[in-house]
Amino acid sequence: MIIENEEDIAGLKTIGHICAVTLRKMMEAVQPGMTTAELDAIGNEVFEKAGANSAPMNLYQFPGATCISVSPVIAHGIPGDHVLREGELINIDVSAEMNGYFGDTGASMVVAAQVPEYEKIIAATKSALEKAVQAARAGQTINNIGKAVQGEARRNGYDVIYDLTGHGIGRHLHEEPVQVFNQFKPRDRYVLKEGLVLAIEPFLTTGKGHVTEEADGWSLRTTDRTIAAQFEHTIIVTKDEPIILTA
Repeated sequence: MIIENEEDIAGLKTIGHICAVTLRKMMEAVQPGMTTAELDAIGNEVFEKAGANSAPMNLYQFPGATCISVSPVIAHGIPGDHVLREGELINIDVSAEMNGYFGDTGASMVVAAQVPEYEKIIAATKSALEKAVQAARAGQTINNIGKAVQGEARRNGYDVIYDLTGHGIGRHLHEEPVQVFNQFKPRDRYVLKEGLVLAIEPFLTTGKGHVTEEADGWSLRTTDRTIAAQFEHTIIVTKDEPIILTA
């Protein structure tokens, strides 16, 4: 969507804040021995107290309030009876709706331990998100976002996941532009407009950069079972510093 008035900004900031708080509380609660379903319940409780609705559950009948992916799954992981173990690499993706506005955020982390291999890719992916957000300026082409992500990935010795992208967001969870690529696409000359709302989400991997769907019909894992990380923010594009709604 394109921001039309202050009401739009206020509505997006409210749901963005709820998503950010939900993600933070879930990450703080992660500990070995808990199930991913128990972790999801914490997120759902934050939604309910705030009066927000889980976007994947309401829109797509996803079997969980949030997506919790345990490596090598990197997206759309279903919360369930998996018991978290110390040293596992996981990703939490939170998207919700309230009063007709949507927010989307996510982060990767290691369960109750420091694993250098995982910490390195997490730091690189977080840096890729920061650079991608700064590349999202009104009047610039959208492929600058992908160029920033891919450049940061390669600088750190990783590749991007080519099959997974960011997207437009606002009045719906997925809007135009339907794909915000994490690689440089020379022919993608879409010009970013002031007030455009985007979900930017770099995915970095040690592997070949492709995913496949698991038998559950939702979970997406790397085809070569390599590790991957993701970070995500919902932003409003401006001519200067983007407004980060899920900070």
